[in-house]
Amino acid sequence: MKTLYLRNVPEEVAYRLKVLAGREGISVSALAVRELAIASRRADNAELLGGLPDLDVSREEILAALDEGRAGR
Repeated sequence: MKTLYLRNVPEEVAYRLKVLAGREGISVSALAVRELAIASRRADNAELLGGLPDLDVSREEILAALDEGRAGR
């Protein structure tokens, strides 16, 4: 396992991390590792999206269908 050292962390960020970690009863380090793991998974999004089939549905059609569904029609 690797060890990371973070420099130049703004005071307000460090404070918020401490508050969040306290609410969950975990260390700031554990919270930071969890959040970094979540963020790092986004690196795969482009590859995953690129592998999806093209259904030839326009963005406008999707948005219209969503609006219709939300309107309860």
